[in-house]
Amino acid sequence: MMTKNKPVAIFVLAAFLFLGMTGCSSLESKDGNMISRILQRDTKGTSPMYRDFGDVLIPGDLKVDNDSSFIYQTPGFAGGVLALKGRVDLLSLISFFETNMSKDNWKKVSAFKSPRSIMLFHKENRWCVISMSEGRFSTYVEIWVAPTITETGVEKNEGLYKLD
Repeated sequence: MMTKNKPVAIFVLAAFLFLGMTGCSSLESKDGNMISRILQRDTKGTSPMYRDFGDVLIPGDLKVDNDSSFIYQTPGFAGGVLALKGRVDLLSLISFFETNMSKDNWKKVSAFKSPRSIMLFHKENRWCVISMSEGRFSTYVEIWVAPTITETGVEKNEGLYKLD
């Protein structure tokens, strides 16, 4: 009985191989290989942009989570927490923030890598904490920006009331 099914199995296997090889050729286009264009588009992502804080560059692949964000703005200051999520590699995020925060004159004070990685930056009158963690389907980022507090209160040129 095995010999009767063997020719049928060989025919079915040959048909699948033939269809598999010719099926991918339909993805070719006159512009070049469509598969490579899709991969280029997916890995390219969108351009980074400045959001609410004005001097903290955000990777374009991260989207704002409005329900978890709180931004406080006055004419001379923007602070609070900006919550973001997206499908981004954690190590590439750390590298992105290390590179771009220094370009915007933020000084890296401290950092640690763990399941929840934290980066701490300081500028002349503000602090920035970036918290990053990977979930099952997304990477979560929180960016906290707060004014520097002196012995007498909040820096005078921040446009906020002094705390006494």
